[in-house]
Amino acid sequence: MTVSHTPFTATVLGLPRVGPNRELKRATESYWAGRADAAHLHAVGRELRRAQLTELAAAGLDSVPVGTFSYYDQMLDTAELLGALPPRVAGIADPLDRYFAAARGTDTVAPLEMTKWFDTNYHYLVPEIDTDTAFSLHPGKLLTELGEAIELGVPARPVVIGPITFLKLAKAADNAALERLPELLPLYLDLLAQLADAGAQWVQLDEPVLVTDLTEAELALVGRTYSALSAAQHRPAILVATYFGHPDAALAVLADTEIEGVAVDLTAGTDVAALPALARKLVVAGVVDGRNVWRADLDAALGTLVTLLGSAESVAVSSSCSLLHVPYSLTPETGLDERLRSWLAFGAEKVGEVRVLATALTAGVDAVADELAAARAAADSRRTDPRLHNDRVRSRLAALDENDLTRSPADERRVLQRDHLDLPVLPTTTIGSYPQTSTIRLARAALRKGEIDQAEYERRMRAEIADVIALQEKLGLDVLVHGEPERNDMVQYFAELLDGFAVTEAGWVQSYGTRCVRPPILFGDVTRPEAMTLSWIGYAQSLTTKPVKGMLTGPVTILAWSFVRDDQPLGDSARQVALAIRDETVDLEAGGARIIQVDEPALRELLPLRAAEQPAYLRWSVDSFRLATAGVADTTQVHTHLCYSEFGEVISAIAGLDADVTSIEAARSHMEVLDDLNAAGFALGVGPGVYDIHSPRVPSVEEITTSLSAALKAVPAERLWVNPDCGLKTRGPVEVEESLRNLVTAAAALR
Repeated sequence: MTVSHTPFTATVLGLPRVGPNRELKRATESYWAGRADAAHLHAVGRELRRAQLTELAAAGLDSVPVGTFSYYDQMLDTAELLGALPPRVAGIADPLDRYFAAARGTDTVAPLEMTKWFDTNYHYLVPEIDTDTAFSLHPGKLLTELGEAIELGVPARPVVIGPITFLKLAKAADNAALERLPELLPLYLDLLAQLADAGAQWVQLDEPVLVTDLTEAELALVGRTYSALSAAQHRPAILVATYFGHPDAALAVLADTEIEGVAVDLTAGTDVAALPALARKLVVAGVVDGRNVWRADLDAALGTLVTLLGSAESVAVSSSCSLLHVPYSLTPETGLDERLRSWLAFGAEKVGEVRVLATALTAGVDAVADELAAARAAADSRRTDPRLHNDRVRSRLAALDENDLTRSPADERRVLQRDHLDLPVLPTTTIGSYPQTSTIRLARAALRKGEIDQAEYERRMRAEIADVIALQEKLGLDVLVHGEPERNDMVQYFAELLDGFAVTEAGWVQSYGTRCVRPPILFGDVTRPEAMTLSWIGYAQSLTTKPVKGMLTGPVTILAWSFVRDDQPLGDSARQVALAIRDETVDLEAGGARIIQVDEPALRELLPLRAAEQPAYLRWSVDSFRLATAGVADTTQVHTHLCYSEFGEVISAIAGLDADVTSIEAARSHMEVLDDLNAAGFALGVGPGVYDIHSPRVPSVEEITTSLSAALKAVPAERLWVNPDCGLKTRGPVEVEESLRNLVTAAAALR
């Protein structure tokens, strides 16, 4: 059945929700701390939604997404919508507290596992589905937000994670989540009917999993699912949204159903013109990149749209994906170089680009001639800027060979490092950062405002370092860190010190929950003017006889957590960053560092979604890490850290990094990664995280002992390290001290 519907012309697929000034973050954290009640939190959420909806309607969008607002995560929202929160939170009476318990855990309840949303830096919570899960529909949140939009006179389009993506990304006890689809379909049919009753003309079902490799059986399941949903007698028009890549065979499957629209990511190279079945559909054309910050080539986008007009029943202009992945607006960025600023488009500017292109389609190019000319001028300016090409760094890279990526065999290094470091069995350490206290934040703010000078700021940071070293000595940790008080962020810190990067003042992007980051902008060739960490690490080492790790961020992670130039291959940018990090490792070693950690938590994150494209990525990502770390002597122990991704697909690459020790997230996944490592013959040092730092819980000695005992069944004691899952930046000082005391006690008992 095809529902009578009116096509729209201009939209985006989703919206950010933390607020342009992180209002939701502050309100949520106030609620968690008991400084504000639920009524205040809900009021902040309503006001953010109201402002956003009215702004988008005023900007000219004739279909506005609703339901993408979340207090923590959209997959968690979908689990709540479908009655699939884990049973362990069922005893929490208050719905909001129950929701946050699933997200963050409590003193007695473990949270859901968290991992990366496809190949982005957004983290989602992984729904748990077991044989006892009884799905049920709870659409109150979505209906409320739809009602708010309708009351404002906004042309609202509810957005829901589709059933295929929800089940494919869920964690099922029997690894057969898709078999539960027959139980979900009646709930989705009920939801469609309720949305129609509430006034929705369109509904968007997000199915990004359709851009991954699917089996023939899974593709057939997609067809049956959307044939069943589109056969409903009472529903809104259905738009199935795919993004982050090419839906390939899944697009043809969708086109053969009776859904009314399909959204495709045309910035990923999707070609939809060859599908005759789209002549009956609305094609929502994602020609404005929702994941990067570069201004769109409006002429090229317009050419794509004109081609589509001959293939589809109707065409709407859209962002390629949700605007969740870019900052709100360029307006606050007064500190950016004006030339660079002219090359950029953040969220508000991308909405403007959508409007310009839609106007060109409906009213002709003369109606937007000035906007098209401005886009051309910006592209010309960027193409000719001398900062995009540095002959010195390019010559250095051209002169490298395989020897520059290789150290001596790991077994030989292990013997030398054992003598050099003299560590006990099951050495204890932490990942790098310690709590960013109010003292640190106030000092940073005072420096920014000019209330203190650089010398005073550095004095205060050294005092913080001294405190962190003293705490670690008191607790009895074996390998220490300086705590990173001087670093606002593990990527931004380095971007501020490397040529070729720019940083923003208010370019906040949600990473997970209330955690926000300001991704730097990599716009030109990368060089390191001077040492970046040597003075801080050297000072920390002067305070103790125990080894203090030099702490660096790896080239892949710096790229993954930045907005990266799109005018050259990503691997070329990675090698430039790697060369800068290599120079830093050599300086750290010369300054006395015996252990250097180069973190690559984003290694899995950038893995292409299609298997055919993965080998090339893994080659250059591994090579860039080895380039960054192979300049030090065999006596210097190289560590790396990886976290919050499904690592089974990149185990061979983890081994290929050839780091002497790899610390890796393992607490929420209950040490599952160790089985993958063993299956791949991994024979290097490993530190599986023994407790989850993203939860406010203090783990008991018994809990950590249990985790370590499980790890010892998979890893010999001489190769096993003891550490938390991740850095401690977001935790409080009291809970950190208690947790690490228990960690040291557990390790000592097992020795």
